[in-house]
Amino acid sequence: MSLPHAILTALLEKPSSGLELTRRFDRSIGYFWSATHQQIYRELGRLEGEGLIRALPCDQPARGQKKAYEVLPAGRAELARWTAAAQDPKPHRDALLLRLRAAAVVGTVGLEADLRRHLELHERQLAEYREIEQRDFPPGKDGPEDRLRHLVLRAGIDLETFWTQWLGHALAEFAHLPDTVGTRPPGPREA
Repeated sequence: MSLPHAILTALLEKPSSGLELTRRFDRSIGYFWSATHQQIYRELGRLEGEGLIRALPCDQPARGQKKAYEVLPAGRAELARWTAAAQDPKPHRDALLLRLRAAAVVGTVGLEADLRRHLELHERQLAEYREIEQRDFPPGKDGPEDRLRHLVLRAGIDLETFWTQWLGHALAEFAHLPDTVGTRPPGPREA
């Protein structure tokens, strides 16, 4: 996913100013695609320059007024093109997994505490996603748009569930590791 497509999506859902978009990113899209205030404003200017969005006309003078943007037909067509295009999954890169691999050769000092911290963070995120699900997707709210939005939220719930379960398993493994893990000199094949 790219930031321009995230912005086009958000603007098609509701025309907004840059500040409103930033707030909406913090509350929804930002859970799976984050952007800073500056990145959003820079991208809004680029999208407007390419004729994909436009600033809505204001009744009052523009000085100090927040510009609200809407998607033009060319922007909708670009988003539809991008949505329909095939994309390969990206390889997963996670520093925590690499650190575990490194611990096998240099030792585990400090890693168990960080695993516990990660578990707490993922448990909090999972709880937040479940609250959102209860609030925003009550029984009977199952229109096509709602079902797709709920599917995205379910991905977040499932990922956080995976991480909390995996981290629990990792911490259980740490309880059985000897203190000497990673302290032996490398063998001929490892050097």
